[in-house]
Amino acid sequence: MKLSRKADYALRILITLAARFGESPISLSELARMNDAPKRFLEHIVLDLKSQGWIESSPGRKGGYVLAQPPEQITMGQVIRFFDGVIAPSPCVSTSAHRPCSQARLCRFRRVLLEIRNFASRYLDNMTLARLIDLDPVEDHEVFALELASGDGI
Repeated sequence: MKLSRKADYALRILITLAARFGESPISLSELARMNDAPKRFLEHIVLDLKSQGWIESSPGRKGGYVLAQPPEQITMGQVIRFFDGVIAPSPCVSTSAHRPCSQARLCRFRRVLLEIRNFASRYLDNMTLARLIDLDPVEDHEVFALELASGDGI
């Protein structure tokens, strides 16, 4: 699974708004600055977020965007599926973008890919914005830990 830039920025916006849930609106310019994102690109993303009922906007000088639902009600799984469509690591184990394979009946590693899909789906569907804002950011030493980075392509 690879997160698209659109899903990435959507999650950034939602997490920013979740951290300020119940407070005054944030302008698009401020959201762009806080999340190191191009304002023009965010203009399209906020329309999608509004269409899903995840955010609301208010016009005017003191207007901007707020989260429309409590942070406990929006999950990463919902957002990623809306923007990217698929969580499965391969089309052979996807329900929404399934592509049959001539080796499906014989393939041994398809089982592993299915388990990865199921684990990722469950994990993302249980990861709410409320839980996300409580997580600590990942440090570089965690990403590059030698015991985990034992192969190319990780």
